[in-house]
Amino acid sequence: MNDNPYAMPDAATDPRPARTLGGLLLKFFAVAGILVVLAAFLLPSVRRNRELTRRVQCKHNLKQIGLAMHNYADVYGTLPPAYTVDENGRPLHSWRTLLLPYMEQQELYRSIDLSKPWDDPLNEKARQTPVPVYVCPSAEMPPNSAIYLVVVGQETCFPAPDCRAFSEITDGTSNSLMVTEVSPDDAVPWMAPRDIDSDYFMNIGPNTQHSHVGGFQIVLADGSVRFLSDTTAPETLRALLTVAGGETIGEY
Repeated sequence: MNDNPYAMPDAATDPRPARTLGGLLLKFFAVAGILVVLAAFLLPSVRRNRELTRRVQCKHNLKQIGLAMHNYADVYGTLPPAYTVDENGRPLHSWRTLLLPYMEQQELYRSIDLSKPWDDPLNEKARQTPVPVYVCPSAEMPPNSAIYLVVVGQETCFPAPDCRAFSEITDGTSNSLMVTEVSPDDAVPWMAPRDIDSDYFMNIGPNTQHSHVGGFQIVLADGSVRFLSDTTAPETLRALLTVAGGETIGEY
């Protein structure tokens, strides 16, 4: 026995086990396994948080559109028409174009020749310009498209080509649909005078491919934004469409 307490122990008497390559590999795979398990638990949470953020941004977009609608009505006394028309009744421009000055897009608005159709070569540059407020961040769609549409019809807020005053919404502005989010497959160029009809809205169901899980967002005529489930009852959808139907809308 060596009397020197600081002397290196003999290899034969060292009580510590030797570190072998196999042992190191086992530890590596154990740690890697733990990390994989943690990732499996954390990844869905990250995805949920990301989608929640996008849904909040989508709601913010719709709030901006609702506010712009009201600011337009303050100036002109009515909601904008679903689309403008020429002397022959041919659609020219969407309500989305008419709202640009009320969403800090005055320069883009001034660049558009409203006397020419939306797809006229003179309006090409404006047509290719993205307007982020018309795009849901959860949707995969061309940047110059719009996923927020109105329902065109004589019983709705947009009896195109006529204009609707808020005073005509006798069902109450909190009970009447103004703008709805549609499936990304049904998005349109934001300048295009294209929207949806009542049949499209009434056929929304569990098989509809929306940007958000379980439903979609709408703007009511009072400017508020609501999330509608894909399983919303047809009678509720119908009541939301009409402005003077006299229906009673319960919780939804």
